[in-house]
Amino acid sequence: MFLTFVTFLPIFGAFFLAFLPKENEGAIKQTALAVAATDFLLSLLLWTNFDDSSHRMQFEYNISWIESWGINYHIGIDGISLLLYVMTTFLTMICVIASWDVKKHIREYMMAMLALSTGMLGVFISLDLFMFYVFWEFQLVPMYIIVGVWGGPRRVYAAVKFFIYTAVGSLLMLVAIIWIYFHIKETTGVATADILFITDHLSAPLDIQKWLWLAFFLAFAIKVPMFPFHTWLPDAHVEAPTAGSVILAGVLLKMGTYGFLRFNLPFFPQASYDFMPFIAWLSIIGIVYGALVSMVQEDLKKLVAYSSVSHLGFVMLGIFALNEYGIQGALIQNINHGISTGALFLLVGVIYDRRHTRLIKEFGGLSKQMPIYAVCFMIVALSSIGLPGMNGFVGEFLVLLGIFQVNGLWAACATSGVILAACYILWMFQRVMFLELKNPENMKLKDMNVRELITIVPLLILIFWIGLYPKPFMKTFDASVNHLVSRVSPDNFRPKQDHGAGGHHASLITKAELAKLNQKLKKTSRN
Repeated sequence: MFLTFVTFLPIFGAFFLAFLPKENEGAIKQTALAVAATDFLLSLLLWTNFDDSSHRMQFEYNISWIESWGINYHIGIDGISLLLYVMTTFLTMICVIASWDVKKHIREYMMAMLALSTGMLGVFISLDLFMFYVFWEFQLVPMYIIVGVWGGPRRVYAAVKFFIYTAVGSLLMLVAIIWIYFHIKETTGVATADILFITDHLSAPLDIQKWLWLAFFLAFAIKVPMFPFHTWLPDAHVEAPTAGSVILAGVLLKMGTYGFLRFNLPFFPQASYDFMPFIAWLSIIGIVYGALVSMVQEDLKKLVAYSSVSHLGFVMLGIFALNEYGIQGALIQNINHGISTGALFLLVGVIYDRRHTRLIKEFGGLSKQMPIYAVCFMIVALSSIGLPGMNGFVGEFLVLLGIFQVNGLWAACATSGVILAACYILWMFQRVMFLELKNPENMKLKDMNVRELITIVPLLILIFWIGLYPKPFMKTFDASVNHLVSRVSPDNFRPKQDHGAGGHHASLITKAELAKLNQKLKKTSRN
């Protein structure tokens, strides 16, 4: 029940805000912050009480929801979802603080932000397919409202594009979920949408596996977003308010990568292995393309948005390395991207609030006028590049190490993304912070205030903490990663001829099953 309480606390807070007078802006902001901060602290209790030696789901709660259909309210958390869960509560708190200067419809804004938090948290803990889909679609609504109401001049276009892209992509996933539900019912006699049960019992012809894999792939690839499904992202980022961009980059994009780890790999291991080259090349194209397009951007926010396409290409490359180094790198890089890119959006928001422009050409020489801001920006920029000693290096190194074990050419091509990232980030930093202070508008700028420092300093601490001592974070998911790798290893595939269908099934045989089979064969040979 504790996990349920932590997950639904933000939306209960949103309902409470609805009863506060909209004129009492101070009380609204303070209440929203109190709810978000409490939720974050409670999520830390989940982390501290988590048994990182086990790959099994923890803090499980399972009760019947729609009994006639076998749909349950089944939640739990493992090493793969825990850090994403905690990061969601953390960034929600940061976003509430960053939104302190929102001028219009403050109550509704904070309600949408808290409701969004519950939607995202629900995605990471759902252990029922239909329940997962409900949360997956629910979080679209508050994000659509945040972009569409509090966004920039083209906010309606960006919000509608974001909604249509993600909703349409999810429809095929719903079809796949329904197919799996009836297939499991037919093959096992159990009407259930339980993810753990399906993972253990799903067995389908390989050609059907591939179609199901593609249905899930489309939904998750749009959310990541992978090249060429990324076109909604720059528009959404540019038009979203600062906090919306932070939560979009920090959490919503990670729901796509989480989907691949939770569904595509364990549900369809052989199909995942067969699609590995396809994903690898799409990821590499995304890494290089995102970096090159970032290099020519004139808008700071759009530059950071396209950099996400490049950085998440590394995450996808690590996932589909299908080995421990790759998946560990992908998971820690998920967290790193949320920290570094979230910080970049916060810093872009700082100067946008002062100048109401994000064009790089409008700036120059800001380091003289805003030295604290320049130092913070430099640290985050170097983190985004992947400088050793900072968080980005750990993730990218593990990803490259993992993919190198699979294919040296893929690793070499991906490494170019690191070089290109250094080019566009440092060039942008030079043009904004150095050169001459020519624009008279920039001479009036004030350095970061206390509230802005409160939002950015925790992220800077995490940048160095993960960069210098990543063990507390990585040991959280080590057991879960090892278990997942054992499932998707091609050594575990047991092809079986299906004479009735004319094809073959891809199923898994565990080491324990193999040992029992060998014992039976030995007994048979003795007899």
